[in-house]
Amino acid sequence: MRQILSSFIKSVRKFLADKLNQYNTTLPYLITVIIALIVVVGGINAFIELTETLKTEVLANYDSAITDYVISYRSPTLTSYFKFVTNVGDTYGYLIVLGVFLVVSLFVFKRWKYVAQATLVLALATVSNMILKRFIDRARPGIEHLVSVETLSYPSGHAMSAMAFYGFLIFLVTKFKIQKVIKYVLIIVLVLLILSIGISRIYLGVHFPSDVAGGFIAGFIWVVFCVLIFDLIELFRRDPQT
Repeated sequence: MRQILSSFIKSVRKFLADKLNQYNTTLPYLITVIIALIVVVGGINAFIELTETLKTEVLANYDSAITDYVISYRSPTLTSYFKFVTNVGDTYGYLIVLGVFLVVSLFVFKRWKYVAQATLVLALATVSNMILKRFIDRARPGIEHLVSVETLSYPSGHAMSAMAFYGFLIFLVTKFKIQKVIKYVLIIVLVLLILSIGISRIYLGVHFPSDVAGGFIAGFIWVVFCVLIFDLIELFRRDPQT
């Protein structure tokens, strides 16, 4: 991502330097920010489009069909698995993962900022999810809940936080200088974890599939936005004249 941004900025700078008599060195970064905003706005638009269909019969039918299909596979083994992964996507799960990540960042990569960035992404997703839940005010599914829940339904906080936090970890893993096999294994594990956390909320009966979809979209928006902002900050730090 950083190499792509750097190449893009250099190309824009060269073009502007050739075309403009008075060259504004901040313009490439402004253009990059605009592109980032376009991506984020596109994601927000998708989220709004989904939100506006929550009370439609078509979405209700999809939610019902998908839920019936997922819960038809309920078994003691799957229930134990999905309860485990849903806990990984809850408060204590994130605290444990952040603790392990902190140790790895400090002693292996010597960079505490990765933990700070991941924590910020998680915090943004969590706070915004609480606001969205209260604003949209969608009740939980009326089917049997296999775990206790107290908050509202849309968007799924577990799905949103999982996409934001573990999705950002996937981005960090792509940057780490480790063996490709280990890198690919970590990415696959994190992707499966994100999907499992989302499916667990449907399987356990506490969310509609559309809740999970909305959570994934909102979480992905935070990943894209934060990655671009962090990379821009890094580029500014390395090249103060820009």
